[in-house]
Amino acid sequence: MSYQVLARKWRPRKFAELVGQEHVVRALTNALDTGRMHHAYLFTGTRGVGKTTIARIFAKSLNCERGQSADPCGECSVCMAVDEGRFVDLLEIDAASNTGVDDVREVIENAQYAPSRGRFKVYLVDEVHMLSKNAFNALLKTLEEPPPHVKFLLATTDPQKLPVTVLSRCLKFNLKRLLPDQIAGQMRHILGAENIAYEDAAIAELARAADGSLRDGLSLLDQAIAYGGGALHADDVLTMLGSVARGQVLGVLDALAAGDGERLLAECTQIASYSPDFGGVLDDLASVLHRLQLIQLIPGYRPEQEADDDALGRLAERMAAEDVQLYYQIATAGRRDLNQAPDARTGFEMTLLRMLAFRPDDGSAQPSGSGSPPGRPASSPVPAPAAAKPTERSPPAASAATPARPSVAPPQATVPPVEAQAGELPAWEALIERAGLRGPFGLLAQNAVLRERDGQTLVLALQPAHMSLAVEPMVSQMEERIGQVLGERIRLRFVDADRDAQARTPAARAARSRDAAQSAAEQSIESDPLVQSLKREFGAQVVPQSVKPFANEPGVR
Repeated sequence: MSYQVLARKWRPRKFAELVGQEHVVRALTNALDTGRMHHAYLFTGTRGVGKTTIARIFAKSLNCERGQSADPCGECSVCMAVDEGRFVDLLEIDAASNTGVDDVREVIENAQYAPSRGRFKVYLVDEVHMLSKNAFNALLKTLEEPPPHVKFLLATTDPQKLPVTVLSRCLKFNLKRLLPDQIAGQMRHILGAENIAYEDAAIAELARAADGSLRDGLSLLDQAIAYGGGALHADDVLTMLGSVARGQVLGVLDALAAGDGERLLAECTQIASYSPDFGGVLDDLASVLHRLQLIQLIPGYRPEQEADDDALGRLAERMAAEDVQLYYQIATAGRRDLNQAPDARTGFEMTLLRMLAFRPDDGSAQPSGSGSPPGRPASSPVPAPAAAKPTERSPPAASAATPARPSVAPPQATVPPVEAQAGELPAWEALIERAGLRGPFGLLAQNAVLRERDGQTLVLALQPAHMSLAVEPMVSQMEERIGQVLGERIRLRFVDADRDAQARTPAARAARSRDAAQSAAEQSIESDPLVQSLKREFGAQVVPQSVKPFANEPGVR
């Protein structure tokens, strides 16, 4: 006997065998048991979730020789004929290849004749949205007033393309995407029945890769069994799927938490050696960040027992909750932008480097791969910079990708109660400092300028390039922190900053201060008598970009 693929061999033949879709099964079961059946049903949902399977079971239930019920016998000649695809009164039409009005007209003409063997003549139209406009118009009259012995079962993955006149004549059931746990449970059931050895980690990877479709999951399972020579091993599945192990994703996050650029790049290189789907790796990264945030913010949350639970717990303690939110946003945005990158690996690495660039710095270490400390040429010793407060974290030095923690913005005298007073910082920066806006909150605040106050709403003009950060839950958390400082409930509204407002943001002012400090430092080095003497006598040169202002210079953080 020839081999039958798992998706066909294990296709449900009764409602009780269906995985998920309980809401649809319950409605159809009640309709069959009470005899209150509609003449047209529409099943919608993504591929491989059971649309045509449910329709075939429904056809069996209507025509079973042992009586109409929600539990067809599966043994009579009608049930067996339906299962084998040869029941004469079940007419399956593929609308993708039979789109014309002539195809539908033939259906309409045959519908008036009584069924040959069963109680009902059942028309199953798959991908019904593919029918032409004329074909839909020809079908409408029959859908509205069909003969009593006819039932229409329509299935589609794209219900938005159906005319409203068709939708209004059908009972609509939306089939859900299956959860990974549901797909994994069915896979374990099948592998146990087939007597095939497997590893739980392999099942978990296949269930995630199925993307909500049980049929796709069983097709992948067939492929994995063949790839593994009759068994299911996690390493084989990862290689087959072009995925990476969860431990490698944790390695990326560990390098980010440590601010270790060299190790981050090494992790990228190791991941790239598997030739993975980099979009899938970013999806895995976002999934791990989601679990981290649950551990951090939901009291009593306990993740599923997996081998990496301890590592997750340690990461949750080391990473700030707002950083996890920022990394998640960067990962999902990077996933969308991969097709715009020069190549997938470059897009993947730039996404991780963006996370590193936006990572708040505690001031305790120099970035990996950096040259001499700021303030002198590479050969000159410098005093150690002042230590940062242990309970606060300052943003990193500015670059094109990461605006630094800035200097001050001009006073906003029209926005009480945060006007600047003599000897105090101007209003907006004072509010930023008092509210303790650090990390991603600081980046958002420092690239905005306080434009006006409208009741309890502070209107902030924001650099357009940073508008993607002004999303929940960041905005609501900022509102809470600022409200605590002001002693009242505050709402924030962000608008695009014009050129003038962009020049007045704390980040822009800080950049100008840093540029001035940098220029002064370079001029100081160039005019230093010792440096001039070394140039004359030994032909020495000052290495470009090696001169940095002291950390305590104005505008330098």
